[in-house]
Order: sequence, then structure tokens, then C-alpha cells
Amino acid sequence: MLGTICLCAMSSITVAQGYPAKPVRLVIGFPPGGPADIFGRVLAQGLGANLGVPVIVENRAGAGGVVGVDMVVKSAPDGYTLAMNSFSSVAMAPFSLSNMPYDPRRDLALVTTVVRVPEVVVAHPTLPVASFPELVAHAKARPGKVNFGSAGAGSITHLAGELIKMEAQVDLVHVPYKGAAPAVNDLLGGQVQMGIFDMPVVLPHIRAGKLRALAVTSARRAPSLPEVPTTAEAGYPKVNSDNWYGLVAPAATPPDTLRRIHAAAMAALQSPAVLEQFAKVGGTAAPSTPEEYSAFLVAEQAKWGAIIRAIGFRE
Repeated sequence: MLGTICLCAMSSITVAQGYPAKPVRLVIGFPPGGPADIFGRVLAQGLGANLGVPVIVENRAGAGGVVGVDMVVKSAPDGYTLAMNSFSSVAMAPFSLSNMPYDPRRDLALVTTVVRVPEVVVAHPTLPVASFPELVAHAKARPGKVNFGSAGAGSITHLAGELIKMEAQVDLVHVPYKGAAPAVNDLLGGQVQMGIFDMPVVLPHIRAGKLRALAVTSARRAPSLPEVPTTAEAGYPKVNSDNWYGLVAPAATPPDTLRRIHAAAMAALQSPAVLEQFAKVGGTAAPSTPEEYSAFLVAEQAKWGAIIRAIGFRE
């Protein structure tokens, strides 16, 4: 019996010491150059430094990040293929996709949340409001006359608008686009009046005075825009729509390997270099335990699943 215990312990140590023995692949389910890609490449550098092997980024865009995560779900569970998942691929897609290819809580090992990205309610300067309460009052006085652009139906930028409509009891008209870039371009041109976008997408335009920041939809003010109040400060604490990303692996990945990956991720997400790089593009590192990530995902699915069902969205 003692010999069996010793053999098991030695086997566990061997796995932990043997991993990684070759480069690790980090799949990002979005095109190069966007916020997910920027955060993912910063994480890859930190992971590589702590694992002692290169971490190679591979972009597999499609279906709001679902294509990339599905690729990892179907990969060998050996720790050499990881994914940078998005909010949309694990908290939104299970309720909006008719043919969801995986169950996030069954088919994925949740390693850690990686980064939280505040969203900002922004308006074109021609919309005569200077704060979130003024926006609500303006919209209530003109039902169906204020519109908001989004990165597409079912995106966080769409659902954030639906959350505002529900909590503030206002009638806003949704104008979907094929991505955040064209939506912001039309907002800058005045074709749409407002929107709720990831801070990295609109921060340069806010600083240039081309868009007016009305509120940050987070529990705390954003370090990049400390002068902009939160929706909670404006009296709407449930209007919280941070975008976020996490690190996942196939569910059957050995526990010792997952612990090694988690330790490397924690070291990266607490390093000054990663914190600085995230902050430059408006993100806040969000290291967590797998258990904390699991509880967070349960809460996010409950919140956004209810909104998706309420608006009857399905694709």
C-alpha cells in the first residue's frame, strides 16, 4: 500500500516537472489587432517567461470567440493548447447559439480570469446630454428617438444597451453593426447617437474630444478615466457590463499540469510589466483561483442568460 502511494506521488511529481517540454499554443478567438489579441499577446509573453518555453499565439476568429474555444475543447488535454476565452464565448453564447458546440462548465478547465475591460457609455457631442442621468431623462422624454450602435446583435455592446433599457426603463433603438470599428466610425460621424463600448476602442476618441463619456459601466471608476462616474454612482448599480477574458484548457487536462499553468498565469498577471501593458489599453488584470473563476462564470451566465431570454435573442 505504501509503495503504491509512493509511486503515485512520484508520478505526480514527474508530470509537474516534465511540463512543459515544448512550446505552448494560446488560441485567441478574435482577429489580430483587437483588444482580445492585445491582451492575449501580453499574457502569452508573461506565461512564456514563467513556463520557460515560448507561448505562441494563434488567432482563430469566429462566432464571438466560440470557434477558438471550440478548437481548444477538441484539442489533446495535455496543457499544450490553451485558449483566451471571451465573455461572449462562455457567458453569452450558451444562451444565444442554436448549435452551441460545447458546454463551458463541463468541457473546459477554468484556469483563471485574466483581465476585466470597463465599458464606457459614450455619446456623440450633438446628443444634448452631459451625464448618464441626463441621458436617461432625455431618452424617457423621447421614447424610441435615441439610438445606440453596437458591434453586432448578441455582442456585449448590444446586451449592455439592453441592460440599460431594462434597468433605467428607457426605450432605446438598437443599431447593430458588423464589429465595433464600423459602429464607432458611425458614432463619430453622428449616424448613431450613442453606444456602450470597450474602453480601449473609444478611449482615444474620448481624449480627443470627439466623443463624450457619460459613465463607466463598472463597480469602480476606471483608472484611465478617473473623472468619469460609474453607472452605480448615477443610481444604477445593476448596470454593470464589464467585458472580460479568461484562460481555459481542455477539461481533462491533468491537475498537476493545470496547477503549473495557473502558477505561471498568476505570476504573469501580478507582474508590473503585464499590469502596465494592460493599463495602457484600459484593462485591469484579474487573477483568480479556478474556484473563483467558476463562481464568477455561474453568476455571469445567470445575469446575461436572463437578459438574452427576455429579449428573445437567438441565432
